[in-house]
Amino acid sequence: MGENRPFQPFVRLDEKITDLAMEKLHVTDAFIGERGDAPEKAMEALSSYQWLVKARFEYHGLRIKVPFLHRNEDGWDLYFLFTGIYPHPDDTLFYCANLWVLENLGLQISKIRILHLDAGYVRGKQLDVDRLFVISDSFYNGNNNPSVKIEPHLRKHMKDFDSLMEQMNSLGDTVPDPIRSQICTGRNRCSHYDECFGQQKKEPDNSILHLFSSQYRYAMAKEGLTTLSMADISRIEGSRMQYAQIQADRNGGLFVDRSALGTWLNGIRYPISFLDFEWERFAVPPYEGMKPYDVLPFEYALYILYEDGTMEQKVYLNVHDDRRNMAENLVRDIPETGSVVAYNATGAESVRIREFSALYPDLSEKLDAVNARMEDMQIPFITGAVYDVRMRGQWSLKVIMSMMNDASYQDLDINQGMEAVYQWRHLDYNDDTPEEEKEKIIEDLRKYCGMDAYAMTVVYRWLLNICREPK
Repeated sequence: MGENRPFQPFVRLDEKITDLAMEKLHVTDAFIGERGDAPEKAMEALSSYQWLVKARFEYHGLRIKVPFLHRNEDGWDLYFLFTGIYPHPDDTLFYCANLWVLENLGLQISKIRILHLDAGYVRGKQLDVDRLFVISDSFYNGNNNPSVKIEPHLRKHMKDFDSLMEQMNSLGDTVPDPIRSQICTGRNRCSHYDECFGQQKKEPDNSILHLFSSQYRYAMAKEGLTTLSMADISRIEGSRMQYAQIQADRNGGLFVDRSALGTWLNGIRYPISFLDFEWERFAVPPYEGMKPYDVLPFEYALYILYEDGTMEQKVYLNVHDDRRNMAENLVRDIPETGSVVAYNATGAESVRIREFSALYPDLSEKLDAVNARMEDMQIPFITGAVYDVRMRGQWSLKVIMSMMNDASYQDLDINQGMEAVYQWRHLDYNDDTPEEEKEKIIEDLRKYCGMDAYAMTVVYRWLLNICREPK
């Protein structure tokens, strides 16, 4: 697809965030560090510049890159740059390392601040850099409210980095066994989790290690309680999902709460519109009306299932910002009656439609009517109404679809959501991707998004069948 890009981030960041931050801080008379700089360059710059940007420092083998240092009467103000909207104290060790190096090099640090994107900023026709950022002296808590002050928090949690470096260097080429802790799967699951605990993928479908949200599953496995059916009932949290998993293993692989599933299915009305969106997420809002980390829908696929069993497919794909046209097509394509079904609707499709409704008041009545008929296909799975051990403690649409004897995502050139986003970027970037390659990308995107919508029709029919089967 044209020239390969070396890195494809989950969140789109077209702008140089450091340059925008320099505007916010009114940086002048600055030393700008570069990759590969010897640490001596930054030390020399301290006596000649008011600002140091991306300066590389090193002390006792620990090398850091400092986003911003600003000279004041008493020494230096330190500014960290956080490209998200709420800096939490998760990376305390990283911040402490920076402070430890600087102070051991003799720098007097007066104030410590974090520059981050403002969640409440709404872009107008032009980007307002001053309103885009917040300069905070606090970390944020789980409710995204300012909590602990940065400087005292860092000093309270300062480590002996000399000792840590010695321990690290003593390891040589050996890699210690990973130790699982709450940090591994905390607020954000560690990106290295699968590398550390990849053996879980080799476990059988009914392994006790797939028991959802269980703090005792590893202990039970060590004791020989290796399958879901063997779970110690006194040591499970008792959620409906856990009950469904254990019963599925006891029942030969499948558990169905026909009463709960039947209630959900009885709420679905024909014609059924199975809807799926694809979108891009931008750190810095590129278009009017967007906030930091807002999403830009670029495609939707729709499968309409009629009561006589016939189906109709519709796909809409845009390039760049064409939200108005997409919203107009959406209300035109979706029938005015019947249910609208999406997978994880409350966290995705329903949100996108509400955003369209807020953007375009003249379409809000029709868009709100679509949302009023929205049903979430995830409900039977997350409530434990249905569980198949082949799900292995997961319930994404692709996982469930993998159990079906039907078309596979693996047969598609684009077969997962982020790959769809990466390929769409070839259309959205003003690059030199050849036209024939762009046409191929468009074709593949239509197929992929269409597959997600089609997959829901397959899963829906499966749910109907297992609900009707005799016990």
